Amino acid sequence: MTSQVDQSEAVDGSDGDENRSGPGDGRSGAAVPASAQRRHAKPVRRLDRVIIRFAGDSGDGMQLTGDRFTSETASFGNDLSTLPNFPAEIRAPAGTLPGVSSFQLHFADHDILTPGDAPNVLVAMNPAALKANLADLPRGAEIIVNTDEFTKRALAKVGYAADPLADGSLEAYHLHKVPLTTLTLEALKDSGLARKDAERAKNMFALGLLSWMYHRPTGGTESFLRGKFAKKPQIAEANISAFRAGWNFGETTETFAVSYEVAPAKLPAGRYRNISGNLALSYGLIAAAQRSGLPLYLGSYPITPASDILHELSKHKNFGVRTFQAEDEIAGIGAALGAAFGGALGVTTTSGPGVALKSETIGLAVSLELPLLVVDIQRGGPSTGLPTKTEQADLLQAMFGRNGEAPVPIVAPATPAECFAAALEAARIAVTYRTPVFLLSDGYLANGSEPWRIPEVDELPVIEPDFATGPNREDGAFWPYQRDPKTLARPWALPGTPGLEHRIGGIEKQDGTGNISYDPANHDFMVRTRQAKVDGIAVPPVEVNDPSGEARVLVLGWGSTYGPITAAVRRVRADGGEIAQAHLRHLNPFPANLGTVLRSYDKVIVPEMNLGQLALLLRAKYLVDAESYNQVRGLPFKAAQLADVLWAAIGTLDEEDHR
Repeated sequence: MTSQVDQSEAVDGSDGDENRSGPGDGRSGAAVPASAQRRHAKPVRRLDRVIIRFAGDSGDGMQLTGDRFTSETASFGNDLSTLPNFPAEIRAPAGTLPGVSSFQLHFADHDILTPGDAPNVLVAMNPAALKANLADLPRGAEIIVNTDEFTKRALAKVGYAADPLADGSLEAYHLHKVPLTTLTLEALKDSGLARKDAERAKNMFALGLLSWMYHRPTGGTESFLRGKFAKKPQIAEANISAFRAGWNFGETTETFAVSYEVAPAKLPAGRYRNISGNLALSYGLIAAAQRSGLPLYLGSYPITPASDILHELSKHKNFGVRTFQAEDEIAGIGAALGAAFGGALGVTTTSGPGVALKSETIGLAVSLELPLLVVDIQRGGPSTGLPTKTEQADLLQAMFGRNGEAPVPIVAPATPAECFAAALEAARIAVTYRTPVFLLSDGYLANGSEPWRIPEVDELPVIEPDFATGPNREDGAFWPYQRDPKTLARPWALPGTPGLEHRIGGIEKQDGTGNISYDPANHDFMVRTRQAKVDGIAVPPVEVNDPSGEARVLVLGWGSTYGPITAAVRRVRADGGEIAQAHLRHLNPFPANLGTVLRSYDKVIVPEMNLGQLALLLRAKYLVDAESYNQVRGLPFKAAQLADVLWAAIGTLDEEDHR
């Protein structure tokens, strides 16, 4: 049900940056021509981007509402980025600030990189949702509130002395008072549902209203609801009725004078789907197994925010995937390493607390020199920390968190869609070099989503396990630690292969033979050889984006900071600033040209969602004065915030020049 808008009409605020307008901010776009308006009951305004945040109690279905709006937005063809944000508790206290769950979606007719700094539209299902999110709204933003929930008791619960809907405190915003609960109950009065069950459909009423406002397709959501509640058709039809009632309310009420349209984005040719980071990573692991010819074995223990990978892979037994939900983290990685010994692509998934428990077995994998993927979906710490919030604070743990000298390669995706390629790359390194590999994602990437171009199979790299097939010595013996001179990888000998019997274990091995050895010189040699193997891994050079070649400041990131950093760089350049950007996807080993790149700039800024872990490594290895910019708030950086930091760095150099 998309509008018939003239696609040649100029869009609003096209400044080449993400700092664009939205409805109600004073630059909300021109109305469509009169000929187009006549095809609608109300005027339609063209926008180039919108940021919407759905917020309510954990039980209000905000994640489902946001997910469905996102799916329809993806099918419409917009570029998009999402930020789900929810409490760690399964059901936090209703109506309280800690219990607020939100879902933010940024969609546009052009390439975007972040879920947006500030919402143009807030849908607040109760006073707690309004109070928790109001500070993030710019002046002129639209607020849609469920007035039925603004009772004296609900207001008092979150500290409102007066009703904000009536005291004038929201005059800076475009406020839409909608009795969502009452309207939903009216729409479902003949459904046969009890009042409590009918009220639960109010999120679908809100979804229908927003779908009308932004001309989102509706067929996919109705099909989804029928499938989700296939065993409860009465519930399915009630939700669909509420969804349609919300659409019709938007079309007929005088509360909403206009609707808005955001045209599809111009993306490179290909077949696309919306994908989250954890789903992309799961598909990447399956693809790696298929391209290597190895069975995929996941040994895992459920932990937020990594559990979705276990859930997803368990659905794909048809691809030879075996999943084992272990009794604890140690058993999970032990099973995965055992599967690797047996000739499978062994994978274990976890978050920071689980990495700590797995550390001894990771060290064993280093000693055994077997391929193993350790997927760490980082979250806020220490200890249990912030299970549902994002952080980048496991880098040093991945780098050094084992006893002894136990080097492990580290790969970090930059976007949700890139998690697919990162899984393939981690598998390539693990199999080719016979080593455990860390894949560092985080909660922001894991739960966030964006359009992903589905690759053709022949575009994917072939990963060759190159199993040992017979003796490798002239005397007919088999040495399990005789190395490939190019990769320093040892042979991968499947147990049960005649003539390839060999000893394994955690005690130091003798070079070549693999026999137990306590010889000091041998231990020194083996430690240095394992380090040399990791140091020699072939990784692409780091690419620097410096269009003019005149920049004196380099901003360097890793992992999920890519989106906010790139958006900030675009803002600085749009305002005339010179800034260079580079992003690391391989953190151990670093790209061979990284030192040269760092020394080519007068100042290096490293934004991280930790207290400066990458900056510490760069300063130690390259002796450069890398400056950290850090936050550990459980949320991603904002582009405007980083742009200010970059401008300050540029200004500091300018001041030094004038002294």
